[in-house]
Amino acid sequence: MKTLFVIVLSSLIMNLQTSAQDQSGQVLPFREIPEYPASYTPETVAARMVDGLGYRYYWATEGLREDDLSYKPSEDGRTTLQTVEHIYGLSKTIVNSVQNIANTPSSDSLAFAELRKRTLENIKKASEILKAAGPGSMENYKVIFQRGDNRSEFPFWNMLNGPMEDAVYHTGQVVAFRRASGNPMPLGVRVLTGKTAE
Repeated sequence: MKTLFVIVLSSLIMNLQTSAQDQSGQVLPFREIPEYPASYTPETVAARMVDGLGYRYYWATEGLREDDLSYKPSEDGRTTLQTVEHIYGLSKTIVNSVQNIANTPSSDSLAFAELRKRTLENIKKASEILKAAGPGSMENYKVIFQRGDNRSEFPFWNMLNGPMEDAVYHTGQVVAFRRASGNPMPLGVRVLTGKTAE
């Protein structure tokens, strides 16, 4: 009986470690939310909001099946995969804004695993930049869109109420869609603490 317990426990631990990795074996960020910064500044508060998005997105997209990705709530609605693609685009806008890089039209065609990985990496990079930024940095960040010769710029305020909140909103849609397609989010996700009871 003791041997069986050890085998089951070992198998469970290996499965948990595997689920935190992408197909290449790389550990993906936001399985848990990082420790919070030592002080409250505009930059660290914004970083914490980004971390919250990363944690929610990680678990909303963990273990999605082909059936889940093709699910859509109505004939004219987006599929789960199309929603994930949209979140990826928003993650690029978020990380570009903290680097003052213009967002230009692109048509990345990526498989789900790569979309998920790149989205999480973008979110992590944005968080790290914000945490390392000095006081007053956010006043210099711009949300920039470049379409040919047309360029529009918005202050970082628009990032907070625009792409950042939109990404959280659509992550919630992924959670609802996967529940509707018969694959609810894994149990134990605790957004208040940023830890997941396994």
